[in-house]
Amino acid sequence: MQAALPDIHTFAYDLRGHASTTLGTGNGSLEQLGRDLIGFLEQVTGPATVVGFSLGGTIALWAAAERPDLVLRSVVLGTSSLVGRSAVQFYGNRISLAQDTAAPEFREAIRADTAAALHSASASLDEITADRLAAIGDGGGYINASRAMAALNEYPLTPRLAGISHHVDVVGAAHDAFCPAKAAQIIVEALPDVTYWEIPDAGHLMSADNPAAVIGVLRQTLIPDLSSDPERSPALTFEEKK
Repeated sequence: MQAALPDIHTFAYDLRGHASTTLGTGNGSLEQLGRDLIGFLEQVTGPATVVGFSLGGTIALWAAAERPDLVLRSVVLGTSSLVGRSAVQFYGNRISLAQDTAAPEFREAIRADTAAALHSASASLDEITADRLAAIGDGGGYINASRAMAALNEYPLTPRLAGISHHVDVVGAAHDAFCPAKAAQIIVEALPDVTYWEIPDAGHLMSADNPAAVIGVLRQTLIPDLSSDPERSPALTFEEKK
């Protein structure tokens, strides 16, 4: 990220229970994950622009609604503010399988999910799957995150989005089967000040499918001198709402 965006100082942290961050007492709630982000902003960065992918974007929006003094702007990619009943069933199945992340059934499920999330980078399927399995580790964080996403069915974030006063950039992918255009549109319609960007030739794992386009959006949204550049990338489509 820093190599692609040399003009700004960036931080990245692992969600609880993923990679180098311990799970602690995870309660499977979006609020807890959002307060983790707020704690990071309070202790490490101070007020900042927050970029989040998938669940990370949902967490970013929750924190923006909760602490507008800390989240100055949000860029959310492949994000949902609510999920349907089929998604609840999906997460329930994955939670069950993740009780044993070494089992062939779980590893094959993650491989199948990764394949479904890719549109044009299928040649990297095994490498990306291996990276995801390494980050999942013993499964505690994966289960915690899955419970937080499943809870968006009963407790959607959508009603809180109208209270976000700063500008939000919502980034979708043209072929995202996990967070499709409908999910992005729900977020866009609920936000007062928003720009929607669409990444072509990409599925849910858009940074693997079309990294150049994703980096292009991040550069235009995060670097002030580029955000007003009239020569936007021809590979992107966008619409603004204020």
